[in-house]
Parts: sequence; structure tokens; C-alpha cells
Amino acid sequence: MSLGAQQAGIDVKLAVEIDPHAAATYHCNHPEVRLLTQDIRDISLADLPTTTDSTILFGGPPCQGFSTSNQRTRNKENSNNWLFAEFLRITKIWKPNWVVFENVRGIVDTEGGMILAKVKAGFEKHGYTLTEWILNAADYGVPQRRSRYFLIGSRDGIQVLKPLPTTAKPISVGEAIGDLPRLTSGTLKEQLPYRSKAVSCYASELRNGSKYSLNNLVTKNSALVLERYNHIPQGGNWQDIPAELMSSYTDASRCHTGIYHRLQNKTESVVLGNYRKNMLVHPTQNRGLSVREAARLQSFPDYFEFKGSIGYQQQQVGNAVPPLLAHAVFTSIIVSAGLSD
Repeated sequence: MSLGAQQAGIDVKLAVEIDPHAAATYHCNHPEVRLLTQDIRDISLADLPTTTDSTILFGGPPCQGFSTSNQRTRNKENSNNWLFAEFLRITKIWKPNWVVFENVRGIVDTEGGMILAKVKAGFEKHGYTLTEWILNAADYGVPQRRSRYFLIGSRDGIQVLKPLPTTAKPISVGEAIGDLPRLTSGTLKEQLPYRSKAVSCYASELRNGSKYSLNNLVTKNSALVLERYNHIPQGGNWQDIPAELMSSYTDASRCHTGIYHRLQNKTESVVLGNYRKNMLVHPTQNRGLSVREAARLQSFPDYFEFKGSIGYQQQQVGNAVPPLLAHAVFTSIIVSAGLSD
């Protein structure tokens, strides 16, 4: 979200990130931003910026508990589901002009909408006029079908216009990653030359003059998993794999359709999420996605470098708000507030 905010012209002054690997990535890419690597519950008014300019508080409390794919702890007993209270606490003590609360669309239904109702009631109690949307990233130049919930609050009573789609036709997977290096299962190369010239305007914009592809890290799969990949056509999934190759599953029929899904070159990607666990498959190569390929599908520019082990990098990419989607949201706020040039 910080990258999208900066692209929209917002001067990001402070970030809070307790995870050390995500914090390392943030500091690497936003060295100018003051970064607090501590628990949000320990943040006080003294830690927050003081300014006479218009201010904005944005973020997304941990969303694992709200995800529609998480049926085990998608309830009020999950302590992570209550960290939204810290967002409200910071809002109360800092009194920003704007708040942007982002989450997975599953928050709308969790506990029958009770948690979201508490979030909205909290902002309204502190004097904010609210606007809410569910936005599909594919409508805003991101080559991925990924729906996110946004709640915008204005302390000045402004209703924010929903951002208009920026693309008439979704960016395809092939357009997004077709120029990236050819890799194999288990590749761990931080830097490699591009496979070809940029294959689309989208790829050219994300390369932005970069000479190399970074974060070319691919999970190493067993021979059995690689054999399974051989049987999956573009757009197919685990159901295309012969039953004898799925015998290690207690009941393969319980796998959801996203397991072993092979992306299609000519359409946008399915939602990434935990793409390593789901065994999301490259459209033409028998392997999982590299960190850089996933980052392209999330609309991160190629200069944006991820830190930590391959597992932590995959988690960071999968959890992220696509920068182009965030850019559309922040731009809409700026326009609605009459702050644009």
C-alpha cells in the first residue's frame, strides 16, 4: 500500500511492521520512510508524525482470520481478528484527516458481518464519514482476479468516488511474465538477465529501465510433483492428474479447484494467495511460480526487491495489496478531496 500511495503522490512518513522479514523488505525499498519494527499495540501518540498538512492513516490488520479459505479460525475467537481495534485506537489518538482500512473481502461475512460492523461503528464514533467498496484488482491494471475490501473514512465529511476501471481488457499472464527468465524447479537466483525484450506495455512499465530480473526463486518440488505437473493443461487443476499420482492424498476429491491450477497465458491470473501451498503452476513450464513472476502478477515493479528466505518472500508477495490497486484508491481520495493539481 505504501508503494501505491507514493505513486499517487502521497508522502509516506511512518510505517509499522513487526515481522522482521517484511520489515527488511520495506526498509530496502522505502529507505526514506521511518520504520518502527514493533508491535502496533505499543505505538503511542509520541511515535506518530506531527504536521499541519492533511494526514492519512492506512493499512490492513492481519487478514488470515477473515479469509474465505480459512474456515478453521474464521471467527471471533481468532485473536488476529481483533487487531482492527489498534487501527481504531491510532485513529482516535492521532485524528488523521483520512483513514484507509483494507482487507480481504471475507471480512464482510465473518461472524455474520459482526466484526466489520464494529470497525465501521468505531470510525463513525470518531467522526468519520465512510465509503466502502469491494474492488477487483484486474479492473485496475493488475493481471490477477483479486478482490479486496476497502473502507475509506473522511473526518471532513467527504464521500469518495469509487475509482473507475483503468483497463478495458484485463492484462494477461503472458503479457505480465512472458519476458522473465526461463527457470526450473528449485532455481534460487537472486539476479538473472531477462529472457527477451518486454513483451507488452505492462512488462515494459514494470521493468522501468531495470537491467536484470531479481528474486528468481522457485520452490524445489519432488519428482512426484513434477510428474503431476506434466498432466495439467493451461486452466486445468488437480482433477487432470491421474488418480494413481494423487494416491498420497487421503481423499483427493476434497482438494479445492485452486490446487495444482496451471495459469493460462491468454487470461489474467487467479488470485495468488498462498501460491506455494496451492501449487500454482507456471503456464508453460512444469514448475511453480518464481517470486518475481508472482510479484509481476501483483504489479510490483522489477526494482522492488524482496528480502528473507524463499518462503518469507513468497508470503510477502502473496499477502500484499497490489500497488496498482492501492494507487487507484489513493488517487480517488486525492481527486475527491480536491487535492489534485
